[in-house]
Amino acid sequence: MSNSELLNVLENRFHAHMERHQGLEWENVRKRLESDAEKLRSLGEMERTGGEPDVVGYDGETGEYIFYDCSAETPMGRKNTCYDPDGQAQREKKGVYPEGSAVGMAASMGIEILTEEEYRELQKLGEFDLKTSTWVKTPSDIRKLGGALFMDRRYGHVFVYHNSAPSFYSSRGFRGVLKV
Repeated sequence: MSNSELLNVLENRFHAHMERHQGLEWENVRKRLESDAEKLRSLGEMERTGGEPDVVGYDGETGEYIFYDCSAETPMGRKNTCYDPDGQAQREKKGVYPEGSAVGMAASMGIEILTEEEYRELQKLGEFDLKTSTWVKTPSDIRKLGGALFMDRRYGHVFVYHNSAPSFYSSRGFRGVLKV
């Protein structure tokens, strides 16, 4: 997808979901995007992998627009992933091959995986992950013990769970955040 096509997709999504970014103007977002080719590349990767990125806020201190993956379910192109490269390596030593790792893929895309707080903010904008789940940034003390956190929405509530970092499932992926 060309940058022009991507900008059109993002603009259409922006206007279709004004409730996610009340008070923000597309032209200001567009100018920011056009001035940063690397961030536009990252948004292109978010779109290519099924994330449906959209503006969810503006940081007045830094002047950055905040994009989250806003697909109804965890992005299709990012499922079957372990939490991080170490977890992926553990699985591969056993002859089991996930699609990658959430932390590793996010880094290659130029984005961060959502934190628990960011995931809860996303859920205030709609109902996401009713059938899937999403890895979230895991505190180092949990990760050092081999665990990782993931979240979803069930029964009208947002839940946080734990699993071993090498685990991976066809219904679990990750969502990203990008500040532009």
